[in-house]
Amino acid sequence: MGYRVAVVGATGNVGREMLNILEEVNFPVDKIHAIASRRSIGVEVSFGEKIIKCEDVEQFDFSTVDLVLMSVSGSFSKEWSPKIGAAGPIVIDNSSAWRMDPDVPLVVPEVNPDDVEWANKKNIIANPNCSTAQLVVALKPLHDLAKIKRVVVSTYQSVSGAGKEGMDELWDQTKGVFVLGAPPPKKFPKQIAFNVIPFIGAFNEDGYTDEEAKMWNETHKMIDPAIKLTVTCVRVPVMVGHSESVNIEFHNPIDEDEARDLLRESPGLNVIDKRDSTGYITPKEAQGEFPVYVSRIRKDPTVDHGLNLWVVADNLRKGAALNAVQIAELLHARGLIKQKALA
Repeated sequence: MGYRVAVVGATGNVGREMLNILEEVNFPVDKIHAIASRRSIGVEVSFGEKIIKCEDVEQFDFSTVDLVLMSVSGSFSKEWSPKIGAAGPIVIDNSSAWRMDPDVPLVVPEVNPDDVEWANKKNIIANPNCSTAQLVVALKPLHDLAKIKRVVVSTYQSVSGAGKEGMDELWDQTKGVFVLGAPPPKKFPKQIAFNVIPFIGAFNEDGYTDEEAKMWNETHKMIDPAIKLTVTCVRVPVMVGHSESVNIEFHNPIDEDEARDLLRESPGLNVIDKRDSTGYITPKEAQGEFPVYVSRIRKDPTVDHGLNLWVVADNLRKGAALNAVQIAELLHARGLIKQKALA
């Protein structure tokens, strides 16, 4: 028998993708609910060949479902996830609200699957930041082999990471450049069309942004707090797909061929690395795909044990919705979803 599942934030980019992927992977769903704010009551979303209407989060009885996938703001999740978890279902939350809570596991199934075993502390499991998710899938097998000392990351993050408003702004500005001039920015601080913006989130006192801090804090929680990691996050005029330039220094020897073979065998990864003009992955090619892709694997000769990587993934999938569904699959495989008796 399948589970009763609710997707909260079902009208957003990630919420719709959660519904798509649940159906795509044939997750055992007996009953699906699309939940949204009051203004979205009755809005139709698709689940496979079915069309379902959104229900009001304020009126929905969460004690009637077994599993809740959340794609909402951090403030909304702070208010609602504890109430939902207390009603019985496990909440898999895509916001930043719970990632660093010591009583909430932060999970990427290829990296730290065993952490789901203590989800019952609050009945909440956190999804990492979209850029962190793809990064740690690539780092974990390398760390297990040669122990990572230091990582330097520059991200190239698509506008879909800022939601539908970000995608609309890139589209409108791109069209406007060729007609009457680009409309002024609203979602982003500067024009994103034909431009890059080295700023995502909000500045912290140290000059880094909170988006950058998320990446090292979450990597420390999921892999190893001893890894030194520094980040620059950049928004680029790409609709879907985050890319990362990753420079890694190891404690122990590792060569590029060894790394390439290891990554090819590691879960969730796909290595595309040929030394010709098309032998690498781009975000356009990764769009709609499940894996994290690794290309441009090469030695860094400036340190004793160093490698450079190019890491790409669909941020709406592995960076968000897919990872949440994979957590649900992991909970299912381990028998950790408590099904309520049907009334």
